[in-house]
Amino acid sequence: MIIPTEAIGSIPRPPQLLDALGEFRDGRLSQERLDACYDAALRDTLERFERTGSPVVSDGEQTKSSFATYPLEGLDNLAADGVVIPFADGHTRQLPRLNAGPFRYGAYAGDYVRAAKRYTARPLKQALISASALSLLYPQQGLEGYTREAFIDDLIREAVADIRGCLAQGAHHVQIDFTEGRLSVKLDPSKQLLRQFIALNNRVLAHFTADERQRIGVHTCPGGDHDSTHSADVDYAELLPELFQLQAGHFYMQLASESRPEQVLAVVRDHLRGHQRVYVGVIDVLDPVVESPESVRDRILQAAEFIPVHQLGSTDDCGFSPFEDDRSTGRDTAFAKIEARVIGTKLAEAALKLG
Repeated sequence: MIIPTEAIGSIPRPPQLLDALGEFRDGRLSQERLDACYDAALRDTLERFERTGSPVVSDGEQTKSSFATYPLEGLDNLAADGVVIPFADGHTRQLPRLNAGPFRYGAYAGDYVRAAKRYTARPLKQALISASALSLLYPQQGLEGYTREAFIDDLIREAVADIRGCLAQGAHHVQIDFTEGRLSVKLDPSKQLLRQFIALNNRVLAHFTADERQRIGVHTCPGGDHDSTHSADVDYAELLPELFQLQAGHFYMQLASESRPEQVLAVVRDHLRGHQRVYVGVIDVLDPVVESPESVRDRILQAAEFIPVHQLGSTDDCGFSPFEDDRSTGRDTAFAKIEARVIGTKLAEAALKLG
C-alpha cells in the first residue's frame, strides 16, 4: 500500500483465554493448559489479522498481562503500591513500585516477535513500553544503596535491549507506547515532566543508527481503558511540539476521537520533521460502532490536506484492550474496525490517485 496502515497493539483476548487466566489464578488450571490457551489465541489473532487484508500484522499482545507491565513479569523486587493513574470514569490503574535494585526486565518483547513468526509470514509489528513509563517505578523517596541515576542507567540499558531484541527478530516496526506523554502535561502543566520523559526516551533512541530509528515509532493517545481515558482533556497543542523532538521515524497518533481534528492536524503540519511519518488515528476504539470504509477514507483525505502524502499513514486511535481484564470491546468488533481501516485506506489512495 502507498499509504501504510498498521494497528497499534492490543486486540481483545478471546473469552476462553480470559476464563483460563481466571482459573489459573484460582489454582484450577495448570501452566501447561494456560500456555495452550495463549498459543491458540496467538494463532487465531494472526490468522484473523491476515483475513482483514492488513499488510502489517501484530500478535495483539495476547500473551502479555498488559502493554505496560510485561517487563515486570517474574520480578521479586516490586511492591504493589506504586503510582496511581485515574481515568475519567472513576476507575484507576496502579503501577508497582520498585523496592530494591538493581532493575532488570523479567521479559523482553523480542520473545513475542519470535513466537508470532511461527504463525505468519506477513511483516510483524511489535509494541513495547517506554523507558519514561517505567521510570515511574522508582519511588520519590529514593532507595537505599540504589540511586535514581543508577536506576536510570539500568533502565536505559534494558529498554535498548528490548528494542534491539525486536529488531534482531526481524520486526518490521517497533512501536514505543508513550501514552504517559499527554498525561504528563496534565500532571505538570509546566511541561518539565514531559521534557524529562522526552529526554529519557531520546537517550534510549541514541543507541540506534538513523536507519534503525526509521523502523522505530512512538504511539501517543489519551490512554484508552475500559472505554475511558486518563488525559483526553489535555490539548494536543500542549504535547505535539515536544513529541516531535523524539528521534523516531514514525508517530502513531490518536485522532479519530478528537473533537477538533483540523486544529490538531495544523499543529502536526507545523512541527513534523521531514524524516518523520505520522500514522493518523482513523478508528475510534472506544466507540462500539464499526466505522464505514468511507468514513476512514474521509479522515485520511482530511489529514492529507495538512500532511504530505509521503509522510502519512493510518492507524487506530489506541490498542483495543490494553489490559488483560478489559472485556469492554468484542473481538469481532475490533477486527471489523481493522478491516474497515484497511479498505478505507485503499479508498483514500484511489481518491488521491496514488499508484
